[in-house]
Amino acid sequence: MAARKNVPTRSTRRAQDEGPPTREQAESAVRTLLRWAGENPAREGLLDTPKRVVDAYRDWFSGYSIDPREYLRRTFEEVAGYDELIVLRNIEFESFCEHHMAPIIGHAHVGYLPTNKVVGISKLARVVDGFARRFQVQEKMTAEIAACIDDVLKPRGVGVIVQAVHHCMTTRGVHKSGVSMVTSKMLGRFRDDARTRNEFLRFIDIQAAG
Repeated sequence: MAARKNVPTRSTRRAQDEGPPTREQAESAVRTLLRWAGENPAREGLLDTPKRVVDAYRDWFSGYSIDPREYLRRTFEEVAGYDELIVLRNIEFESFCEHHMAPIIGHAHVGYLPTNKVVGISKLARVVDGFARRFQVQEKMTAEIAACIDDVLKPRGVGVIVQAVHHCMTTRGVHKSGVSMVTSKMLGRFRDDARTRNEFLRFIDIQAAG
C-alpha cells in the first residue's frame, strides 16, 4: 500500500491563504491561552501580558525575518595564505522546541577549513542565532548551520557540534533535570579525515572516541 502524501488540510490551506495574523489577533490568542490556563486576562497583573508576549515573540523568533546566509557574504582573502582550522567555541543560543514550544538553551561549536577566504568570527555566531531563533528540532538546526557555512564559504570541511538542555524534557513530561543533548554534523574533511575531525574535537575540549 502506497504511503499517504502529506497533503495540507483545508484549515492549513486557509491559514496560508490568509497570511500572517495581525498584532491584535496575536494578542487575542495570548488572552485565550491565559483563560485556558485558568487565569483572568482582565486582572491588573495580566492586562499588559499579551502585549509583552507578542513583543517577546518578535525577538525570540526574529530568525524567520532573516537569511543567515547573508551574514557570510562578506569575506576576507588577505589572510597571508592561512588555510588551517578555524573554530569558534561556546556560542550561546536560545531556541524553542517546535513540538512543545518550550525553551532549548545551549551552545554551539563551529569549525571550518577555509579555502582562499575567511569570514568575520562574529558572523558565525550570527548564523547560529539566525537558525536558533525559530521553532526548532536540534538535529535539524545542527544540519542547517553546517549546510549554510558549506554552501556559502565553500570550505574544505565544516564541523558543527550543538549541546543543549530541552525544557520540554526538564520542566514537563519525564521531568529529568541535568540532561543535555549533543548533536553533530561533519562535512567534507571533517567527515572523511579522522585527523581533522579529532583536531576539531580537541579544539573544543571534547575527546574523540578511540
